[in-house]
Amino acid sequence: MAGEKRRTSYRVALGGIVAALCVAMMFLTGVLPALYIAAPMAAGMLMIILAEEVSEGWAWLTFLSVSLLALMITFDKEAALMFILFFGYYPILRPRTERIPGRALRWVLRICLFNVFLVLDYWLTVYVLGLPTFEDTAPLMYAVLIGAANIMFVFYDLVLSRLRWFYRNVFVPRILGRGKHG
Repeated sequence: MAGEKRRTSYRVALGGIVAALCVAMMFLTGVLPALYIAAPMAAGMLMIILAEEVSEGWAWLTFLSVSLLALMITFDKEAALMFILFFGYYPILRPRTERIPGRALRWVLRICLFNVFLVLDYWLTVYVLGLPTFEDTAPLMYAVLIGAANIMFVFYDLVLSRLRWFYRNVFVPRILGRGKHG
C-alpha cells in the first residue's frame, strides 16, 4: 500500500513539474515573441518524459492541463494553438505511428497529420484570432511557407525519435542510474 501511494505521489509530482515547465515555456512566447514556434515544440518534447516514466495516459492528462493553462494565461494565443493542435500531443502520439507497417506509409501519415494541423492552425489564427493573412501575396509565398514548415516538421520528428532514444538509453541508465526502459 505504501509503495502504491509513493508511486501515485511520484506521478502527480512529475506531472506537475512537467506541466509547470511546459507552461513556463509557453509563457516565454509573450516575453520573446521569436519563440512562438520553438516554445510549443520544446514544451511538447517534455511530454516524452511523462510517457516514458509514468504512462501515455498521464501524458495526455498533462497535455490537456497545459493546453487549458496555455489558453488562459499565455499572451501568444497562436503559440498556444500550435501546442494544442499539434506540438503538445504529437510526441505522445508518435510512438503509436511506429506500429504502422511500412516506413513510407508512416511518413505519409505523419506528414498528412502535420498538414491538417497547418490548415487548422491557419484557419483558427486568421478567422478566430483575427490575425492578418497573406491574401495580397502571391500563391508562391504559401507554397514556400508550407514547404518550409514540412521540412521543419521532418527535422522535428527526427529530433523526437533521437530524444526518446537518448532518454531511454543514455539519460535513464547513466543519469538516473536505473536499468534501460523496455
